[in-house]
Parts: sequence; structure tokens; C-alpha cells
Amino acid sequence: MEWRGKRGSRNIEDRRGMGVSGAGGIGIVGMLAVLAFGYFFGIDISPVVNSVSQTQMSSGEQRELTAEEQQMGEFVSVILAETEDVFGQTVPDYRDPQMVLYSGATQSGCGGASAQMGPFYCPMDQKVYLDTDFFATMQNRMGAGGDLAAAYVIAHEVGHHAQNQLGILPRVTQMRQQSSERDSNYLSVLTELQADCFAGMWARNSAQDLQITREDIGEAMDAAAAVGDDALMQSAGRAVVPDAFTHGSSADRQEWFMRGYDAGNLESCNTFKAAGL
Repeated sequence: MEWRGKRGSRNIEDRRGMGVSGAGGIGIVGMLAVLAFGYFFGIDISPVVNSVSQTQMSSGEQRELTAEEQQMGEFVSVILAETEDVFGQTVPDYRDPQMVLYSGATQSGCGGASAQMGPFYCPMDQKVYLDTDFFATMQNRMGAGGDLAAAYVIAHEVGHHAQNQLGILPRVTQMRQQSSERDSNYLSVLTELQADCFAGMWARNSAQDLQITREDIGEAMDAAAAVGDDALMQSAGRAVVPDAFTHGSSADRQEWFMRGYDAGNLESCNTFKAAGL
């Protein structure tokens, strides 16, 4: 995969050089909001991350970004630009989301955000929130490194924005409010698998521009497997309980990413129709 030298997005808000107080410390109430919000849109990676860096959580001073952080910012910008091109051509009246990069904790339109909840999309302010240290966690603790693994995560969250633009998220939210916990979880899984499929569709349509290879696709498959509900439950030492899944199993996440990649269009990603809804 070759991303260097490509166009970067202007829709980046980089808060990583800000102290947490500058970005808005989340506090206890904010952390509860994180847990509630992460139930649907974020990935709870606390089983593989023991704690958020105390330096990140407590420092209110601005700092210089490291060379690695600067390069990661450039990478995210290029991948976001690629999603703008693909979704802009496939989603009617598509409006680009903003990407907020932060370290440790910040505030979102949906409440406080913590690195432990993983990347997420907030439909209230139509922004994607990402602590770029998540990619190091994927590689070092979850066994899912590589450029396309990271790009898959970004495209998945932008896929949620596409769902919001298409009116899918509001309908699912309403349905979940009227459902049992088991059915609500199932609707959440279908929503997440569709975002995986949208990420695969994006990869197919960006394959030529980014020179994506089958080896790169393997990296995305590793990432999809690493964030499956069953994999995360096992990492936490818990029994695997399918009725408690909110994002889908590793196998299902891989399958729906490949469905999107093989077909390369939105129509192939109707997880709700496939489930008989």
C-alpha cells in the first residue's frame, strides 16, 4: 500500500498537542458518558489496555508532536481524503465528516471520549474521534499492524458517517430504544457489520490509487479479527456470549469487509436485508 505523496484532507482537527484540560477533561460524569456511548459506536479495548497514560490524562500543558505522531497525522489525512473521494461518489449528497485526533481523552458532541473506548463516530457533531496511539495498541497488543489495518479502522468509522448521511443510524437508534437488550445488541451488530462492509467497499475503490495488494487485505483481515466481540471477550478472560455481542464476531467482521471489497458498492452491504429485516 502506498499512501505517501497523496492528497490529504483539510477536515482534520488535531488536538494531540493540547493538554487534556485544553481539550476538555472528561471527569467522572464524562467517563460514564464514554461507557454508555461506547456501547454502540466505540470499541471497548480495555481488555488489552490496562490504563490510559497518566501523563496524557493529567497534563494540561501543550506539547510538540513527535515525528511519529506527525507522520501518523499525515497518514490519517490521506486516508480520510480517500474516503471523501469514494463516499462522495457513492452516497447521495454526501457531506464530509471531520476527524478529531486526540491523546488520552477529549470532549465530543456525544460526551467525553477516552482512548480506552477506541475510535468512534459521533453523529451529534458528525465527527470521527481517534487517539492515534490505538494503532500502536493494535500492532503491539492485538497482533494487527500495517497500513491497511489502520486504514480499515478509519474507513469503518467514516462508514458510520455514511450510515448517518443515509438515515440508517437514526432509524437503528429508534429501533434499539424500542427493543429488548438482546434485540438491541443484534441491531448494533448489524450496524457495525455494515460499516465493515462499507470499509471493504472503500478499499476496493481506493485499491488502484493506493496500490492495495492482497497482502494489504490480509492486514485488514487481521484487524477485523482482532476487534471481533469474541476475540475481545476472550482477551478479557470472559466466556464468549453471542447474545452480548455489539459489534460482531471476528469471522463475521472479516466476511462483511470482504463482501464490500469483492463487490465494491453500497448495495452489497445491506446487512439488515441479509438478516431478514
